[in-house]
Amino acid sequence: MSTALTRSGREPVRSDEPDVEPAGTTDPARTGSADSSESAGRPAGSTVGATRRRSASSARTRDVAVRASVPLLLVAAWAVGSASGAIDPLVFPAPWQVWDAFVELVRTGVLWDNLSVSLVRVTVGFAIGGTLGIVLGVTAGLFRLGDQLLDPTLQMLRTIPFLAVAPLLIIWFGIGELPKVVIIATAALFPLYLNTHSGVRGVDRRVLEAGRVFGLRGLRLVRHVILPESIPSILVGLRVSLSVSLLALIVAELTNAPRGLGALMTSAQQYFQTDVLVVIIAVYALWGLSVDLVVRGLERVLLPFTRNRRRA
Repeated sequence: MSTALTRSGREPVRSDEPDVEPAGTTDPARTGSADSSESAGRPAGSTVGATRRRSASSARTRDVAVRASVPLLLVAAWAVGSASGAIDPLVFPAPWQVWDAFVELVRTGVLWDNLSVSLVRVTVGFAIGGTLGIVLGVTAGLFRLGDQLLDPTLQMLRTIPFLAVAPLLIIWFGIGELPKVVIIATAALFPLYLNTHSGVRGVDRRVLEAGRVFGLRGLRLVRHVILPESIPSILVGLRVSLSVSLLALIVAELTNAPRGLGALMTSAQQYFQTDVLVVIIAVYALWGLSVDLVVRGLERVLLPFTRNRRRA
């Protein structure tokens, strides 16, 4: 025990507080620091990060399961109907018959020979039409003169079905690859033009003024403000344009195409091969789903804030 003097300095007073901490007593602050020093061997956020990763993985698994539930139920109902005889196999083949036809087409190489031709056609046509659509949309959206010169003509042309243009293109360019590419490019152009034009003209004026306050003018304003603000509309146009391009591909290949999925479909129709017809329809469906997944991936890369907003 320690002693302390009174104010008079004559009488020693025994202090009740010990000078040294008794053995076994711990200070909470020191305990916390000791615990943190003990856990310094592992990363501070490792546990939290692992929990978040597991939560995100389970959320993705649930999302995939929910999205796949309806197609799986439809296939199950199809299989039950075929097995019970409720669905006539001559009218609509059973799932196992379609699978056998698919395996045979893959084994013989017929499916890939025709699918590769269709992929090249739609890629070239969409590249031409999509590029023109974005360029024309940006031009008409940015400049008043461009809007006056381009928009009325394009609005008039977009109302013409590309089905009506196909015979005229065959008369002009023959039955080669050029009319097919032109049909696909024409179909891809208008959705991207409309959505790009709308996105550029719909940029908030306050955002433009803020960009000008920071010294952005001309091409710098377009690059850093207008185009980023237009990306959501452009992505919508991209999704629609890719879907319409697939429809245009079917139309183009059903008219005097020696190779391609459309030619394979025409041949299967002539020989009443309904299982092959269903295989081609399934390929088109998977193709459309793949395109949609690609656009969703672009959306996650170009618009990360929308993903964070959905999580919130």
